Amino acid sequence: MRLFEKKLSENRIYDGRIIRLHVDDVLLENGNTSKREVIEHPGGVSVAVLTESDEILFVRQFRYPYGKAVLELPAGKLEPGEDPFEAVKREQKEETGTTGTDYVYLGDIYPSPGYTSEIIRLWLCRLGSTGSSSPDDDEFLEIEKIEIGEALKMVMSGKIKDAKTQIGILKTAAFLNRL
Repeated sequence: MRLFEKKLSENRIYDGRIIRLHVDDVLLENGNTSKREVIEHPGGVSVAVLTESDEILFVRQFRYPYGKAVLELPAGKLEPGEDPFEAVKREQKEETGTTGTDYVYLGDIYPSPGYTSEIIRLWLCRLGSTGSSSPDDDEFLEIEKIEIGEALKMVMSGKIKDAKTQIGILKTAAFLNRL
């Protein structure tokens, strides 16, 4: 098998502020055709900010699709043409009021490759300075610090459900040789 699909046509359904949706007709490698529903997303960034005592900074915010507040690592979407490293520093400052030092790139994740083009780039850093947060006008956050061992337990017990946060915690722990 060659593992490919060829786009035959694209039907644009929705162009929003953050996402675009289209339904494509594709040719499969066996000669049959199928449809693919695709959400285009500009991508995002996320950071695990570690304090001197190996606590991780989290934000808790209401997530409308789930109808509840969700505990997450600081994160946000890329602006058009924005450098991901600059974006992660921007999002960290906006959401937590902090700056970092000793940033380590932890890699990219595909949060849901079956239907979205989104790529989230992950970082780890040490807490540098602390100041005031300045979230977006439609963003309301509570900041929490959780020791990395406790955060690992929360991932494994299912208390932390957000995928980028789970992966960020696990990669941070591996980087610090805690796994």
